[in-house]
Amino acid sequence: MIAQRALRTLEYYKIIDEVAKYCTSSIGKSHMDKLVPSVDFAVVTKLLEEMDEGLNVLRLRGNVPMGGITDIRPHAKRAQIGGMLSPVELMETASTIRASRILRQFLEDVDASEDVQIPHFLEKKEALPILTALEHEINDCIDENGTVLDSASSTLRSIRQQLRQQISRVREKLDSYTRGANASKMLSDTIITIRNDRYVIPVKSEYRSHYGGIIHDQSSSGQTLFIEPSAVVQLNNDIREFKVKEQEEIDRILIMLTAEVEIVAHDIFLLVNILGEMDVILAKARYGQVEKCTMPSINEHGYIRLVKARHPLISPEDAVTNTIEFGKDITSIVITGPNTGGKTVTLKTVGLCTLMAQSGIPIPVLDGSEVAMFESVFADIGDEQSIEQSLSTFSSHMVNIVDILKRYNDRSLILFDELGAGTDPQEGAALAISILDAVHGTGARVMATTHYPELKAYGYNRPGVVNASVEFDIETLSPTYKLLIGVPGRSNAFEISERLGLPNSIISQAQSYTGTDRGEVNSMIASLEDSRRKAEKEAEETEVQLAEARLVKEDLDKKLAQLELKQEQLEQKAKEKAKKIVDDARREADEVISELRKMQANTHLLVKEHELIDAKKRLEAALPMNPVLKKQKKLNELSKELKSGDEVKVLSFGQKGTLLDKLAKSVWSVQIGMIKMKIDEADLEYTKPEKQKQTVSVNAVRGRDTHVKLELDLRGERYEDAIIRTEKYLDDAILANFPRISIIHGKGTGVLRQAIQQLLKSHSRVKSYRFGEGGEGGHGVTIVELK
Repeated sequence: MIAQRALRTLEYYKIIDEVAKYCTSSIGKSHMDKLVPSVDFAVVTKLLEEMDEGLNVLRLRGNVPMGGITDIRPHAKRAQIGGMLSPVELMETASTIRASRILRQFLEDVDASEDVQIPHFLEKKEALPILTALEHEINDCIDENGTVLDSASSTLRSIRQQLRQQISRVREKLDSYTRGANASKMLSDTIITIRNDRYVIPVKSEYRSHYGGIIHDQSSSGQTLFIEPSAVVQLNNDIREFKVKEQEEIDRILIMLTAEVEIVAHDIFLLVNILGEMDVILAKARYGQVEKCTMPSINEHGYIRLVKARHPLISPEDAVTNTIEFGKDITSIVITGPNTGGKTVTLKTVGLCTLMAQSGIPIPVLDGSEVAMFESVFADIGDEQSIEQSLSTFSSHMVNIVDILKRYNDRSLILFDELGAGTDPQEGAALAISILDAVHGTGARVMATTHYPELKAYGYNRPGVVNASVEFDIETLSPTYKLLIGVPGRSNAFEISERLGLPNSIISQAQSYTGTDRGEVNSMIASLEDSRRKAEKEAEETEVQLAEARLVKEDLDKKLAQLELKQEQLEQKAKEKAKKIVDDARREADEVISELRKMQANTHLLVKEHELIDAKKRLEAALPMNPVLKKQKKLNELSKELKSGDEVKVLSFGQKGTLLDKLAKSVWSVQIGMIKMKIDEADLEYTKPEKQKQTVSVNAVRGRDTHVKLELDLRGERYEDAIIRTEKYLDDAILANFPRISIIHGKGTGVLRQAIQQLLKSHSRVKSYRFGEGGEGGHGVTIVELK
C-alpha cells in the first residue's frame, strides 16, 4: 500500500478532488474519496481498461445517462430495521432504480452498435440487479414530487373525494359571510384563510360577538380576529376527521412499500455500489477529456516513459511539457542546477503520474507513454521543518530519509528533493552521494534533485545513473523549465552578474578563485548544452519532414485504393454488360425457334429439325464476339474494295442494301428494298453475303429472313428513317407470309402515325389497318392485315 505521507506530499488528494467534480452523484463522490492507488497489477490493469472504455463511450456517444441517482442505502437500511420510509425516500428509491434501468439499456445499445468494445461495462451491467417491479409499485403510488397519489388505493381515493367535498361545503358557508351585506363593514378583508388547520374569516375586533364561534388568532395590531364561526365548527371537525383517516391510509401504503424495499435491500446495496463504481469510471473519463489526458500502458519492470508530460495541477496553458524516460538501463536520475528552475515540479510530475495511473486515472501525457507498477512510492520533498519536535530542516529531511531507507525495496519509486540540503555543503554533498549509492545499488527507481556541484559528475562514473538539469535562458535571465537528460546543470552566476552590470574586473577576479577544474567542467557542460540544442533542432526538422512524408504516403495510398476500386467497378460493369448482351441474343434466338415450332404446329406442315437447328446456328453466329477479334474482323472487312453487287450496310440508316453503280469517286447508287439511293462510300460497310438458303416447304418461312418479328417498333425514330424502316418491314413481312403485323409508332403529336397510315393506305399488299384495342396498345399501335 502506498504511504499516506507520499500521497500528501505529492498532492494526490488534490487530484482526487479535481476528478470528483465530474461525478454526477453523491455515491460517485463517496467512492472517489476512498480511492487510493492499488499495488495489484491485475487490479490496476482493470481500472485503466475500464477508464479507457469510458473514454471511448464518451467519444462516440457524447454522454452517458447517469441522472436521477441517489444514495438510497440509508433508506434500505432503515427499511431493514423496521422504520417507515417517507414518500420522498421511496420516490428517490424508484428514481435510482429507473436510472439503473436506463443505464442498462444504454449499455445494451452501445454493445449492439459494435462501434466500441466495452466488456468491463457489460460485466457491470449484468451484475446490476433488476428491480423494475419495485420501481413500478412505487411509481403507481407516489409521484415525482413525493406526493402519495389518489390511485395508490381505492380507500385513499374515496377518503380524499369526501374530504374535498367537505372542504367545498365549508368554503361555501364561509363565502356566504364574505359576500354578506355587512361583510365590508365587519370584516377586515373578504377572504377565507386557515389558522390552526381550520378555515376562518378575518373579523374586526369590535364585531367579534356578531359571528360567535372560536377565535384562533389575531393580527399583530389586535384590530383583526381570525374567527371560526359556530356554523362551520362541525364542518371543520369533519374535515379534521377525514384528514386523520387520510393520513392513516397513507401510512398503511408507505408501510406496505417499505416492506417491499426491505425484501430487496441487499440488491439495493449492490445496485448502489455498482452505480457508484460506474460514476467514478465516467468521472475519470470526463476528467481525461477535459484535461487532455491519455491512458498509459503499464508494466511490472520499473520502466517509465512519459511523453510530453506536464504537472496535472498546472493548467495546460502555463505548463511546460517534458519527456522523461528511465527504468531500464538507467534506474536513477540526478537533476542538478539552480533553484526555481523546475526540478521539484519534475519530481512531482513523475510521482503524481505514477499514483494517478495506479488509481486508474488518465495522466497528462501523449500517446505512447508507459508507467511502471510500484509496490511503494516514497517522496522527500519540500521544507518539512517541525517546530513542535524542535527539528531543523535538515533533521526533518533526515528523519524522513531514515524511514524510507528502512522500508524501500527493488520495486519502489523514491523521490528526493534537494538531497543533503540544510547543512554544511561539503558534508551535505557527501551524504547525498552516499544515500544515492545505497538506494541505487538495490535496484529501486530513484529521482533526486540537488544544487551541489559535487554531484554534477555523479552519473559519469556510475552505471545505471544519468545526470540531468533544467534549462536556464541567459538572455531572459529566467528558467525555461525544460528538462535536459544527460546534461548536468551548471552555475550561471558569472553570466547573470555580467548581464546585470557587475564590473568585469570583479567577475574576472571571482573566476580566478573558482579554480581551473570548475571552469573546465562548466565549459564541458556548455558544450553539451550546445550539442543538445543542435540535436533537438535537427530532430524537429526531421520530425516535420517525416510528417510530410507520411501525409504524402497516405494520400498516395488513398488514391491507389480509389483507383483499384474504380478498376474493379469498371471490370464488373463491363462483365455485366457483356453478359446482358449475350443473354439477350440467346433469348431472341430461343424465341425465333419457338415461333417456328408454333407455326409448324399451327399450319400442320412439316419443318425439318435440321432446318430449325441451322436457323439457331445462324442466330448464334450473331452473338457478340471477343472485342479484339471483332475489331480485327471489322478492319479486314473495311479493307476490302467495294464493287457492284456487294451487299453493304448503310450506317446512317442501319439498313442493308446492294451496290448498283459507282456514280462518282466516293458515291454509290444503292438498292435498299424498293428504293434506290445515292450514298457516300464513307457511310457504307461491306457485309459478307449470306449463303443461299433452300426453300422450306412451309409458307410461313418461305422468305429469306425467317426471323422477322410480328411487330415493328418505331418509337424515337426520325420521320425519314421511320418511313424507310416501315417499307422494308412490309416487304419482309410479306415475304414471310405473315397475315397480320403490328406497327408501334406511339401517340406523340400524331405526325408519324399519319405518315405510316398514309403509306399503308397506298400499299398494294395491305388489306386493311386499324388502331390497336385496349390490350394491344390503343392509338399508339396500328394493326395491319396483309393480303
